[in-house]
Amino acid sequence: MSLQEYKPMQERCSNCSFCKWIPFDKVRSARFAENCPAVCYGGWNTYSARGRFQMALAVVNGELEYTETMTDIVHTCLACGSCDVACKICRYNLEPLAHNIELKNDAVRAGKILPAQEKMLEAFKTEKTLIPGMRKADTSAWAEGIPFAEEGEVLYYPGCKYSYDPALRGAVRGAAELLIRAGVQLRYLGEGDVCCAGRLYQMGFFEPFEKRAGFNIKQFKAAGIKTIVTPCSDCYHAFKRLYPKQGLDIEVLHVVEYIDRLLSEGKLKFTKTVPLTVTYHDPCHLGRQGEPYVPWEGKEKKILNQIHTWEPRRPRYNGAYGIYDAPRRIIEAIPGVKLVEMERIREYSWCCGAGGGCSETNPEFSRWTASERVTEANSTGAQALVTACPWCKANFEGCPDENGNTIEVIDIIDLVNRAL
Repeated sequence: MSLQEYKPMQERCSNCSFCKWIPFDKVRSARFAENCPAVCYGGWNTYSARGRFQMALAVVNGELEYTETMTDIVHTCLACGSCDVACKICRYNLEPLAHNIELKNDAVRAGKILPAQEKMLEAFKTEKTLIPGMRKADTSAWAEGIPFAEEGEVLYYPGCKYSYDPALRGAVRGAAELLIRAGVQLRYLGEGDVCCAGRLYQMGFFEPFEKRAGFNIKQFKAAGIKTIVTPCSDCYHAFKRLYPKQGLDIEVLHVVEYIDRLLSEGKLKFTKTVPLTVTYHDPCHLGRQGEPYVPWEGKEKKILNQIHTWEPRRPRYNGAYGIYDAPRRIIEAIPGVKLVEMERIREYSWCCGAGGGCSETNPEFSRWTASERVTEANSTGAQALVTACPWCKANFEGCPDENGNTIEVIDIIDLVNRAL
């Protein structure tokens, strides 16, 4: 859909501000009741989903042009989807997340992009990754010595962040070795492994995303792949939610789902005690945006010339069916580990701040968002913050809370390996 095609939604937004808060019945304290990092940080309604509907409507009506300030606001969206979940509690016929990303795409097509995005695009073009400064030649360094299968239907897709960040290589190796020891015939594409481009989509760069998706899908089909296993939540979201629109039709699993499966089948057992109190952070793209894509074709209609709906009924993505239970079952199965929950969890989780390319385009905002989550984690009394996403881990690492205190951040894969 074009921004123009979203005009009925832009006009239907009732300005209720539900998009800024977690549901009132889920609020446990005023301190952790908000859900949109952008509007909390920016301080103005324009940064919220409600404000973006109004801003986009003005663009569509020819009443507003992209200025430098407006361009910055448009791209200061984590694409985390928290506004989408909150809105759909009371509205079925609005799609704030899809609209926010389309607004970014409209800015991109108007040539309104940020300097940091230009660097990311250059890295994507020359080195096949969205992480500036990384070299394609180094993408497989993490996999040295791992006995991947030459044939098989299960593909291990590490993702750029795991592949290039030395601090994360222990986790990405650990997951692959764990699956292989459990008897999985695991394949890896090596030099053929390139960025999934999911973050390009989050930033509104639809055309290069679609080209990369098409390239990867062709690779997967040629290799006879029937299952993709990835430790990266961004890659999981790209393959589970975005690639099916481009023709991908294979099973997609996050590593936590596979580990959970191995535990339930008795193929993996913990043998060591890990005396640790932890809290778990739900990554946006594994949690509320981890729901599978459901194909739909239909049209919008009015009932009694007033109520907007769709025929047939559209799939409703409200975040409730993301991957929440598997990581918690894994954590609670480890001897000695005690799980304590933060106030905002599951589909109402606060974002880590790295989404939508904001860790590169607006690092101060990104770090502030991470600090808010670390503050919430420390309020539980936990000794460590566990997550299942490399972007989340990297953003939380060493980040102080509002009182200047940090917390140990552990990739769930590393926690699992401590107990084996």
